[in-house]
Amino acid sequence: MRVLVTGGAGFIGSHVVEALIGAGHEVRVLDALLPCVHPSGAPTFSGDPGFEFVHGDVRDAQAVDDALRGVSAVCHLAAMVGLGVDFNDAPLYAGCNDLGTAVLLAAMARAGLDRLVLASSMVVYGEGRYSCTGSSGTGSSGTGSSGTGHGPAATPPPRLAADLDAGRFEPRCPRCGEPLAPELVPEDAPLEPRNVYADTKLAQEHLSASWARSTGGQAVALRYHNVYGPGMPRDTPYAGVASFFRSSLEAGRAPRVFEDGAQRRDFVHVRDVADATAAALEAVAGPGVHGGRGTLRAYNVGSGTPRTVGQLASVLADACGGPDPVITGEYRLGDVRHITASSERIWRELGWRASVPFAAGIAEFAAAPAGRAAFAGQAARASAGVAGVLFQISYATRRTGLDLNKRPHGQ
Repeated sequence: MRVLVTGGAGFIGSHVVEALIGAGHEVRVLDALLPCVHPSGAPTFSGDPGFEFVHGDVRDAQAVDDALRGVSAVCHLAAMVGLGVDFNDAPLYAGCNDLGTAVLLAAMARAGLDRLVLASSMVVYGEGRYSCTGSSGTGSSGTGSSGTGHGPAATPPPRLAADLDAGRFEPRCPRCGEPLAPELVPEDAPLEPRNVYADTKLAQEHLSASWARSTGGQAVALRYHNVYGPGMPRDTPYAGVASFFRSSLEAGRAPRVFEDGAQRRDFVHVRDVADATAAALEAVAGPGVHGGRGTLRAYNVGSGTPRTVGQLASVLADACGGPDPVITGEYRLGDVRHITASSERIWRELGWRASVPFAAGIAEFAAAPAGRAAFAGQAARASAGVAGVLFQISYATRRTGLDLNKRPHGQ
């Protein structure tokens, strides 16, 4: 099957390309190579990378129409990620993520394509799932027994700057004021994004669901949790926390851990994420997924094992042989306290489960080159044994009224 991977030159996208080629698919990559995402410039592909490369932007309808010719399914990963610099980045996020998705989906409808895998994110949940175990609750039985708390809690409201300034980082029960206990988040949890990036990812899901209903297509939204691994971008405000920590350690500085370091996340290796994406593609292209045609099915993609940001920093510091992390008490108002995945649905329905051990994955990440310098070699290795040779093409990005080469805030 020939698959279009938007954003296929990026951190996760390049690993998805490798996984799909390894599974025997023909791959076409569409990527704008925006400087804010690729500050070192375009990747240097090998002479025979094993895939077609189209230099174009998902906001350019003609470029997308051309890229979809001969394609059977789409993996849509092109997006701006992270919290960015400040709210001035909002138009960039909305343009790349939501306008780009709308342009792509409209082109798919014109082309009669009905199979989509969307890279979504755990950020759509906002704060994760919680329960109250405080001593002042009445308990679910209503007996008033001490220590049972109020049970499952509604999504807590956004944390206040005054509380964070005072070091009160944990969300609290709105009924008794006791700190809430975090739990694993299932896919049917309430969706309450709390920053611009999260808003745009949820909008991507809504747009994809509307496309599926309108066209009878089938869409899968993969809510990636905190992805790390070889090729992770560095030294950019759009990178992830693991990348920031490693950059500090490479410079001989201690990683600076915000809040008290106890915020919980689910760190999942990028190869596991790529394998999950390939499994989702096989499902929509074959037997389908739960809900059938005309629907969008969401899946969490995480390791299934919560860890704290402080633990990540410590394990990475040990792997790099660098200084111990420093807990700073700083915070970012758009951050949530705890968000960890339940990945049981994707295991039950698609048979995928993370397999890269955390310690081994971090050790590999600590030793691997940063950025996409290794992409050409990875792609060439992945293409070995694949029947047929795909030709490499270059598509000049058309002018769409957007300055696609502008770096936000001098980045």
